[in-house]
Amino acid sequence: MPNDFNQQVIDEFRANNGAVGGYFEGARLLLLTTTGARTGTPHTTPLGYLPDGAERVLVIASAGGSPRHPAWYHNLRANPQVTVESGAFTYPARAVVLAGEERDQAFARAVEAEPGWAAYEEKAGRVIPVVALYEIEQDGPPNIRAGSLGEAIKVIHDGFRRELALIRKEMADGTALGAQLRVNCLTFCHGLHYHHTAEDMGMFPVLADRHPEAAPVLTRLREEHERIAELVEELRAAVSAGSDAGSAHAEVERLATELEEHLTYEEEQLIPLLESA
Repeated sequence: MPNDFNQQVIDEFRANNGAVGGYFEGARLLLLTTTGARTGTPHTTPLGYLPDGAERVLVIASAGGSPRHPAWYHNLRANPQVTVESGAFTYPARAVVLAGEERDQAFARAVEAEPGWAAYEEKAGRVIPVVALYEIEQDGPPNIRAGSLGEAIKVIHDGFRRELALIRKEMADGTALGAQLRVNCLTFCHGLHYHHTAEDMGMFPVLADRHPEAAPVLTRLREEHERIAELVEELRAAVSAGSDAGSAHAEVERLATELEEHLTYEEEQLIPLLESA
């Protein structure tokens, strides 16, 4: 896409913590920064992505069906260390080009979820590469696009809200419970579990020490975490191989209702405490 269009998307993405309108509205989007293969300068590109479990996300070098690989693909082949912006988080990642059966299975999942990928490959007349982006673990807290702890909680929560809304839409549209939709659900479940575990073991003990008066609130939030963990396990079971789309849809809706109540309550109660610190 033209650089001026890309820059508009990049600016909107960063200003709204990953939420954009227009061409990319309602899409799973990230910003990928690569190092120029010839220039050595950083280049940022907005890309659609596929969730793929806890350790990685996938991007597809379609270039809109161009017969040539996109520049960002050539860049990461020359220098596989990249930077990913997911909306809430910015992190370094290692890019790995998938090959053979692994590539073919990943691309087949993408086509099952969105047939347009197959149309791009046919138009391009080339095998379109699929690239896995593995987060590189760093010391210290994650890099969150927020100016305060209270704002960080809201940014993270909104990221979960957007992803869950996309999953609900995919279910409501009558999309079959295909392989990629199952992966989307399981990836969401893992992320939510990780976030709540981090709160239980990190943020909540600190708040309990600094704000003893908040003990009833923290007790309620921990209990809600346990309830949501049960719903997450039920969703995981519902999207396991052999389950029907109706059962999975029902579990997604149950989770969405209780999770939104939980997130709203947590924001109302904890953001003032975090901001006061």
